[in-house]
Amino acid sequence: MEPEFIFNRTDVVKDIHLCYESENVSCIMVITPSTIRVLLYLFLGSLSVLTMCGNLLVMISIIYFKQLHTPANYLILSLAVADLLVGALVLPFVIALSISSCWYLADFICKLARSLDVSLTTSSILNLCFISIDRYYAVCQPLRYRSKINYHAAVIMIVVSWGVSVLLGIGVIIMGLNEGKCEGKCFSFHIPISSITACIFSFYLPAIIMLSTYLKIFLVAQRQAFSIQNKTGQGIKSGASVSKMERKATKTLGIVMGAFLICWTPFFTGMTLNPLSNYSIPIPVIETFALLGSSNSVLNPFVYAFFYSWFRVAFRMIISGKIFQGDFANLKLF
Repeated sequence: MEPEFIFNRTDVVKDIHLCYESENVSCIMVITPSTIRVLLYLFLGSLSVLTMCGNLLVMISIIYFKQLHTPANYLILSLAVADLLVGALVLPFVIALSISSCWYLADFICKLARSLDVSLTTSSILNLCFISIDRYYAVCQPLRYRSKINYHAAVIMIVVSWGVSVLLGIGVIIMGLNEGKCEGKCFSFHIPISSITACIFSFYLPAIIMLSTYLKIFLVAQRQAFSIQNKTGQGIKSGASVSKMERKATKTLGIVMGAFLICWTPFFTGMTLNPLSNYSIPIPVIETFALLGSSNSVLNPFVYAFFYSWFRVAFRMIISGKIFQGDFANLKLF
């Protein structure tokens, strides 16, 4: 679907509003009812605040409590930083475009905002990918875990996730995300087929890695549970314990992969199919998918932090202000 241009001013119908009435090539302004605008402000604003608050709790917990200074938690810290920036920088930009279809700021700001969008969301996805690799070694190769996933390895994974994300953010803009846009429009999702390469590195490759590692984790955990059951031979009690372990593993993996795939699959599928189908997918649909993908950043603190009891203890101490009443940095959380 091509952006909506107005080339001949004499053909403009009276009830059509343009972003720039004085321009010969202007985008059509989408008029949103005031009630819907207010609801969008409340919903998207709450989503942005919740994203920042949830990930800020994760960051403070890991930085403050020394017991949480582990390579695995540093990966979660990196994820929380990316997700917090999504809530602070990307979602407000999404809010601005959702409320008003026209863009009146400088074109440089539009490019910068979209570059941050691509970089931060990609960083969040890549951090999720590296966390799955960490979990793979923890469950499938526990004897090699400390030698494979150490502080040096964690730093490398964090640098790679942010480095690749920044390069993609810059590269996608250079490849022409804003080609063919009419005046008053910021990023119409009219991307060239060559930009599908960015989708591969931003989503498809990390998704394949995550699916493979979590499937392996689930199979190994299930095999270990059956092995424990066969060795203990404690009958019904052991069987119930093993069944509980299997349900917990299934539930955890289901939440992790379900949240990730539900949030991001529609957007990247649409971005991939759009240039192949002559841009037949409406822009509002792609924008809705983009918002759904960004909402994954508000779910990550619940999936990767609230799931662990020691994080919940840390959160309660932070929210209650107890950490300001004394030195609890060396407190044993687990």
